[in-house]
Amino acid sequence: MSLFEEILAARGFVGKSRELFLSPSYEARHDPFLLPDMQAAVDRLILARKRQEHITIYGDYDIDGLTATTVLFEALEAFGFKHVDAFIPNRFVEGYGLTVDAVEKIAAAGAQLIVTVDCGSLSEKEIIRAAELGVDVIVTDHHNVAPVQPPAVAVINPKRPDHEYPFIDLAGVGVAFKLVQALQTQLDGLPIGQEKWMLDLVALGTVCDVVTLVDENRANVFWGLKVLAKTRRPGLKALMAVSSVEPEKVNARSLGFGLGPRMNAAGRLETAKHALDMLRAEDPTTALEKAQQLDTLNVARRADQDKIFKAALIQAEAYKNDPVLVVSHADWNHGIIGIVAAKLLEKYKKPTYVLQEMGAESKGSARSYGDFSAADAIRAADDIITKGGGHKLAAGVTMPTENIAAFRARVNEFYRSQKLIDQPNLLLPKEDVVIERLSIVDETLINQLSQLEPFGNGNPEPVFKAINLLVTNQRRMGADAQHVKLELQDKDRHTMQFLAFSAPDHFFVEPGEYVTIWFQPGINEWQGRRTVEGRLLHLE
Repeated sequence: MSLFEEILAARGFVGKSRELFLSPSYEARHDPFLLPDMQAAVDRLILARKRQEHITIYGDYDIDGLTATTVLFEALEAFGFKHVDAFIPNRFVEGYGLTVDAVEKIAAAGAQLIVTVDCGSLSEKEIIRAAELGVDVIVTDHHNVAPVQPPAVAVINPKRPDHEYPFIDLAGVGVAFKLVQALQTQLDGLPIGQEKWMLDLVALGTVCDVVTLVDENRANVFWGLKVLAKTRRPGLKALMAVSSVEPEKVNARSLGFGLGPRMNAAGRLETAKHALDMLRAEDPTTALEKAQQLDTLNVARRADQDKIFKAALIQAEAYKNDPVLVVSHADWNHGIIGIVAAKLLEKYKKPTYVLQEMGAESKGSARSYGDFSAADAIRAADDIITKGGGHKLAAGVTMPTENIAAFRARVNEFYRSQKLIDQPNLLLPKEDVVIERLSIVDETLINQLSQLEPFGNGNPEPVFKAINLLVTNQRRMGADAQHVKLELQDKDRHTMQFLAFSAPDHFFVEPGEYVTIWFQPGINEWQGRRTVEGRLLHLE
């Protein structure tokens, strides 16, 4: 069995499942009408088109919400809806999700129907207020649901306990796309098959929302990347250009680390409308201007993020014995603190909540891993917070500033009550295969591994474990010598380079020592030369 086949087998892909995985079928998609309330939503939208009602798509300021908004906007226009607009909440004004103030603004502007994307499942009082103002609401969402659904015309969410849908982990843009597929069966204007041109947006939102890349998500991203490579959208063409992403080489990593951060920077620092305007730009000049604006904002975001992270490190040291970190400060932009929480988690191997103190009120973001649910911990503090929610691994919370210490105590108490075992080890890489000879990791193998794309949550890039390697050279790199490149040699005296950015101290191994490593292989192209190198993940 070849090393590639060994990796497939280790992941359970043999026989028919192997072929389905390597060649995902878009045509095998699930029936959209299996989603709860889908027929009710379609019926209401058909009525809205007949009456040519004013419709507002209520999005979210992250990439999932922005791509979902754009997908639905374009589809409704194609179906012949003449009065459609979009409302993207401002993180610093409305905050996350549907709000009463926003509903009142939308109603005052003349909307008769609101369609939410990527939010709304827990918005009971906001939906009641909309009804009082004569505005119907259709919810499309993928976040956690309430035990009793809010009184909307429809609440389309695969996570509803009464669902019959075969796959519950769609992104928000995936749910909006299912609504489009459902509408195609009953409205003219977007012939079946033409919706595939929207898969570039579906792929972008799906990858950047870090849902599992299996089942329908894998097919949507697999084919979406092919659409993105030849996208018709001036905005995405321009964004790839400023991100130095070559269209013919675009992959899931390009989305998560190239396009995604630039789009998110708009909502983190100013308004996500900049990113929406870029996605909807129709001429190349406007598209490039918008993409360059996002690139500039992303540079500023990185600088602010580094400053906050350094300050948060100092504060985290005071609580480093807590199983859950909770840190806060008045100067920390709450549009950026989610990234800082992720970096603190990576450093301290602990679930982390980072808050911005905004006078009497504080807003925070959480990141978690393993078996500890950031959202459930927030629920355990319901009586001392203003609001909060999210996912197991990422959540948001708002609370009175005076309750931060009590919140810190509560989430740590909740952690201890879970009696979790060996959590930090869950962050260590898990190898797909163990090798003793480096020579078998060659360019042919790396080309084979590309067939496993797209990589992401639920389908990580393969990890190799190599044992008993001799360190023959160590090179420190970076302004603060924080990166390391090791040259390692196997028992056949074959050598290979391994690179780690912002490496922990124990990665700086001296020549002459023997190590076992976990790594991901790739191709390094430099001045016309191509060499196989490894990205060093862990070392013992």
